[in-house]
Amino acid sequence: MEQLWLCCLVLAATAILHPCSTAATKQTYIVQINHEHKQQQHLSHLQSLVSSATHEDLLYSYSTVYNGYAASLDPQHAQSLRDSPSVLGVYEDTLYHLHTTRTPQFLGINDETRFFDSKGDQQPICSDVIIGVLDTGVWPELKSFDDSGMPPVPARWHGECEHHKDFDAKKVCNKKLIGARKFYNGYRMAASKIGEFINEKDPSPRDTEGHGTHTSTTAAGGQVANASLFGYASGTARGMAVHARVASYKVCWKLGCFGSDILAAMEKAIQDGVDVLSMSLGGGSGPYHHDIVAVGAFKAIEKGVFVSCSAGNAGPVKSSLANVAPWIMTVGAGTLDRDFPAYALLGNGKKVTGESSYSGKGLGDRPVELVYHSAKRYNTSANLCLPGSLDPELARGKVVLCDRGINPRVEKGVVVKEAGGIGMILANTAASGEELVADSHLLPAIAVGSKVGDEIREYLKAEAKPTTILSFGGTVLGVKPSPVVAAFSSRGPNTVTPEILKPDVIGPGVNILAGWSGASGPSGLKLDTRKTQYNIMSGTSMSCPHISGLAALLKAAHPKWSPSAIKSALMTTAYIMDNTNSSLGDAAGGQLSTPFAHGAGHVDPHKAISPGLVYDISTSEYIAFVCSLNYTMKQVKAIVNRPDVNCTRKFRDPGQLNYPSFSIVFGKSRVVRYTRKLTNVGSAGDVYDVAVEAPEGVVVDVKPKRLVFKNVGDRLRYTVTFVSKKGMNRMRHDGVFGSITWKNVKNQVRSPVAFSWEQNV
Repeated sequence: MEQLWLCCLVLAATAILHPCSTAATKQTYIVQINHEHKQQQHLSHLQSLVSSATHEDLLYSYSTVYNGYAASLDPQHAQSLRDSPSVLGVYEDTLYHLHTTRTPQFLGINDETRFFDSKGDQQPICSDVIIGVLDTGVWPELKSFDDSGMPPVPARWHGECEHHKDFDAKKVCNKKLIGARKFYNGYRMAASKIGEFINEKDPSPRDTEGHGTHTSTTAAGGQVANASLFGYASGTARGMAVHARVASYKVCWKLGCFGSDILAAMEKAIQDGVDVLSMSLGGGSGPYHHDIVAVGAFKAIEKGVFVSCSAGNAGPVKSSLANVAPWIMTVGAGTLDRDFPAYALLGNGKKVTGESSYSGKGLGDRPVELVYHSAKRYNTSANLCLPGSLDPELARGKVVLCDRGINPRVEKGVVVKEAGGIGMILANTAASGEELVADSHLLPAIAVGSKVGDEIREYLKAEAKPTTILSFGGTVLGVKPSPVVAAFSSRGPNTVTPEILKPDVIGPGVNILAGWSGASGPSGLKLDTRKTQYNIMSGTSMSCPHISGLAALLKAAHPKWSPSAIKSALMTTAYIMDNTNSSLGDAAGGQLSTPFAHGAGHVDPHKAISPGLVYDISTSEYIAFVCSLNYTMKQVKAIVNRPDVNCTRKFRDPGQLNYPSFSIVFGKSRVVRYTRKLTNVGSAGDVYDVAVEAPEGVVVDVKPKRLVFKNVGDRLRYTVTFVSKKGMNRMRHDGVFGSITWKNVKNQVRSPVAFSWEQNV
């Protein structure tokens, strides 16, 4: 009945307001209806006019994560709807983008049974946990989706595998890959406006890009021996939660991922029965009522579904985060202790080290002339090796130095090859710092950091006939220091709600080996005809599914934990020291990282399974948080999606939310005071003492200084007072940091604290 009403409303309203509007003037809007007004205010006087409009105008109707619909409307109609008291909001369809092995061993969970031994009681049933992945679809024939030995699909599962001529649901879906759907109406509408066309009227859930297969196998792929990318990263490939089920929701297409499709997929995933939503995509930051992912995630959390999202790849720029709502797990990226070294021996005898996963024929051991189309010398973009920018007369038969930036890294090698070059050195600039990504290039090529890049540029200036010899060193393990925060990983502070520290954590996101599509070469370029079942990729897209898989493990170990409790466990047990026992570093410039880059730190699943204490957050507390944001009641209702919501209870400021980290923003007052509640998930009689780290210029006082929990499940409060010394607001800095840790002999429950002053926010 509800979907019928929505269809009636969209079609009739289109006919009433603009009977002469044409498809050419229309675009996709997402319309949210006030629960209190829907049928009574609209249905009676619109039903008679339904027949005068086409059914193509309605793209989706929503009822679980949203109360409304997505439709093709002209702008005047959209504005008329905005003026209606029964409409909470009308938003243009937003384009989101993807944020684009060794990790189980690196995280210490290569044996899932031994991992759960630390819980100390009966073995959890991971096969009861279902991870929904919103991405580019799935390549189901991979061995990673083999269901051998898996028990029957949980009876609560209501999803399906959609059949298609290239996706035989009966053959490709099983007890491991239990669902595969596609959502493309928003994409179809947008593509038709710019002359792009979908090959088929009814696209398939199959992944033709590779990204979705990579993320889903990272989260929950089964164990596959002898996996590699043409010999690189060879070993057993497996996801974080090897026994969890996977449900694929294809929402990303050639142009990107449209909000209307994402919202429809989130709604269906929740109805299907997923426990975890993994979304390696984002569209920047903005008010939560405008953010489709934030709105959908609010309802998911309310229904007990953990939501993990990538932080974005816009680092190291400040305040570049996506997906910052506090009910979302926002995941940044760090490195592994694995490298793929490659070398360039310069004509002056100096040997420099970089990275590469090039696997083709090399250049031999004879020196080859090295050239660089310097932007200063040639006054072009040829230094970046953009398409069509290289002079074949200068590049032919030579190794070309290309600056990183603007166009894709592997594409630069193609540009060199098309200009007649036979090799490439890809040199970072200051923007990328020392971060190296091992790409599977189409010609002999290595990537070097900013410092080495500058050395090579100086060598090219000084030498009349510069030369180089490129060589490749395979796979090296045990690299130190690691982890290091990736330069591309997006950074805080959080511009939407500065009182909430983001990102939440970092996880492995650089040079990650996982499953791949059989329809795409490892570089993702059209001319790459190579085929591989596993590929190496980097991005917060890769770190996000690691945390999704870990959340599934914690859900299996603690079925009654809320998504907020799982999130707290992952945050408060995260570590901030690398494998040299030094503070985490930042690949952007080589300096130390801060919580604006790594959040609470790098996830530690062994500690997260028994965190001792958790910061739990109820739906009513999240509503009180939303009510504290100075939004209108329409905007509050747009986020909360409840008919009975009110703001009789709201926080004094957003920082009062019972969050596992602190972000202190000093405004007119030099004093900020927050109260937090900790829930005992350890043992009866546990006692914790507080330890405080405070930066110079700030005084931190915690009361009480000891918490005694008589029983498991007890909740105890503590209050923290933060006092800024005079004059701190006049100092120029990018924030200072500290921590609050509750300790006993078994656990350290650590919360990072970021301090900023209003002029810097």
